Amino acid sequence: MLWQGTIRSVFRGAICTAGLALVLVPSLFAQVSGYAFKEMGPINKKSSILSKVGISQRLNEQLPLNLTFTDETGRQVQLASFFGAKPAILALVYYRCPMLCSEELEGLVSALLMVDEKPGRDFNILVVSIDPTEGTDLAASKKAYYLRRYGQPETASGWHFMTGTQPNIDALTSAVGFRYTKIPGPDGKLTQFAHASAIQIITPQGKIAQYYMGVEYSPKDLRLGLAEASDNRIGSPVDNILTYCYHYDPATNTHSLIVARVVQAGGLLTVLILGGFMFLMFRKDVKDARQAKASQPTATKVNG
Repeated sequence: MLWQGTIRSVFRGAICTAGLALVLVPSLFAQVSGYAFKEMGPINKKSSILSKVGISQRLNEQLPLNLTFTDETGRQVQLASFFGAKPAILALVYYRCPMLCSEELEGLVSALLMVDEKPGRDFNILVVSIDPTEGTDLAASKKAYYLRRYGQPETASGWHFMTGTQPNIDALTSAVGFRYTKIPGPDGKLTQFAHASAIQIITPQGKIAQYYMGVEYSPKDLRLGLAEASDNRIGSPVDNILTYCYHYDPATNTHSLIVARVVQAGGLLTVLILGGFMFLMFRKDVKDARQAKASQPTATKVNG
């Protein structure tokens, strides 16, 4: 019957809508969250700020392991001390970042909670500040916070929050292909940074094995990346869909968040495919219902 076909169409439409939500919602929230607090705008490729910001994927690049940084305890450590036996996850951030860096580290913690590998036992986490003015106390407080968020204090030996001098920061960011630039803070002083967001997987030999862009990371990909890096295998380049931090507008003396991601063209394609499928299924159900109705024998009134 026609009404049955319509119900089937509605049911199929609901399934398609649910599928669409599953496809699009992760895309909307995978890069940033809390949009009520953020202003989005188009990425201006001609921006003098953005021309200095980005990530060049330098797979198989050897990190300068002779560089020395200060860890959260105030101890001077060489990068080489974290390598040789296990891989590492490297995150370049700055601890006073008002938005993006905390989301990057939150995303990393969320992914780590869903993998079996543990910091300290299977890999190290190296968080390095790109701001040479940040000190040990700030690094220590950040480590305490994210270790608490992870909820497994026994892994503390695998978390390393470090600060460093400008030359060492420059050498490390250059090797990773991490480009950033200073921008004015609310007080007009150059105290903030425009930068992109990504984490890197480093092999036990200290070579870059994989990049993961954005601020949320697939546990499955993270697990695979760590496994491959453990064997000193180098991964493949990933789509360079960058998550940016802040754009400073000198005309208004305010910051606005540059679009946190480039929405994949596949999202539009998915909408078109699902919409077309729903339309065709609805037409087919209506046609079948009409044919079934037409094939039913016409009732004949019999006079008694």
